[in-house]
Parts: sequence; C-alpha cells; structure tokens
Amino acid sequence: MKFTFLGTGTSQGVPVITCTCEVCSSVDEKDHRTRTSLMIESETTTVVIDTGPDFRFQMLREKVMNLDAVVFTHGHKDHVAGLDDIRPFNYLQNKTIDVYAEENVREILKREFAYAFKSDKYHGVPQINLKTIDEHPFTVGDIDFIPIRVMHKDLPVLGFRVNDFTYITDANFIEEKEMEKIKGTKILVLNALRKEQHYSHFNLEQALEIVNKIKPEAAYFTHISHYMGLHEVIEKQLPENVHLAYDGLKMDLKI
Repeated sequence: MKFTFLGTGTSQGVPVITCTCEVCSSVDEKDHRTRTSLMIESETTTVVIDTGPDFRFQMLREKVMNLDAVVFTHGHKDHVAGLDDIRPFNYLQNKTIDVYAEENVREILKREFAYAFKSDKYHGVPQINLKTIDEHPFTVGDIDFIPIRVMHKDLPVLGFRVNDFTYITDANFIEEKEMEKIKGTKILVLNALRKEQHYSHFNLEQALEIVNKIKPEAAYFTHISHYMGLHEVIEKQLPENVHLAYDGLKMDLKI
C-alpha cells in the first residue's frame, strides 16, 4: 500500500505571501508546505484524506489520474475547501466520487457546496455521493479504516488507522481508550504545529510525548506551521526514528 503526503502545512500563522521568515523564503523544497492532506493507494483503490485549498495543485503535482473516494477528518476550511476540484475526476472516470464524513461535516459540506447537492443541479457541478461515518470501522474499496476520536480543543475530529499506519491531524488531546486503537501501529503520523504551546494543536514536545507512549517503528509530524523552523534544522533535533513529513513524501509499505 502506498501513502503520499500531499500536503503537510497549515494556514495557521502569517500568510506566505506576506511572510519573509527563513522558512517562507527557504529554497529547500521540504520547507514549501501546502495544506495538510494524505493520499492512500492500494492495488485497486485511491483515497484522499481531506481536500484543502491546495487540493487541485497537489493532485496535479502528483499527476493523479484516478480518485475513488475522499475521507474527511473534520470540517474546517483548510481541510474541505478544495472539494469542488473533484470535478475533473468525475469527468475523467465518468463516475460519482464517494465522500465519507461525519454528520456534522456533511452539513458543512452541504452548506459550503450547496450547488452540488441541489435537486436541479446545473451541468458540471461536482458529482458527490455522501456517505456517513462515525467511530465505527468502515471500508473503502479494499482499504479498511479504523476511526480514532481525537479532540481539536472543543471540536471532535477523526484520525484514521489503516493496517499499521495511523494518521492524526488537528488534535491536542487523545483519550486513553482511543490511544489503545493506536498501540501497535508501525508508522504514526501526528500533527505538531510548532515548538510553542498552542490551544488546539499538539506542539513539538507534546507530539514527541505521544510518540514515546506509542513507540512506533517510525513517526512523522505533519500540519506544521512555519513557526516550527527549517526542515533541515528541526530534523537534526529529532530522535532517530522521528521525522518531519514534507509535501510529496511517499511510503510504499507492506502493512
């Protein structure tokens, strides 16, 4: 199974267009982070987790020609805003795209993309088949998902475990019973916004504490703001099995 980090960044902080900090002006491609998203590919199924504002660019960059489904972690704009850009896949594949979301996220999608759900749709709107998920496991094609409930301050968010790969973004608290779902995972992906404390995201120290508790074979941090610092510098400060993820990072895992 193949995992591609489409984006590893966040809208949190100063917009790149106005920022002249060392990260935003870096020539290292690993410092050029678009909004957080992940693509999972099996032999028969391609799924994207979250479609942020950079979704179209990310799919073009990776030359993706097939998309079977989208799975959402939560309804914040930086995770759903790009959903309209599934339209080329409707056209290329001549099919409706399945979209998996919790009930509260479904309502956000219906409000933000109301034109896609009208009974009298005009030609060319996104063709979406909304499917409701909750904390129960579900399957997309041949990919099995185990939802993991995490908290993003007061907002319930879903992380997902796929075999021995666990993906969690936008969290600052995980209950012990949810931790049990993560234990034994070989690859742990976790949000780590910056070094300083934050009210709704794990910072670097807190993310490292979770890694130390789960003890995966390897861990990768995502949803990284430019306040974290340069990729090359931070990477050298991390334990040997812990890394900063970066846009375009690919893993082909037999898990």
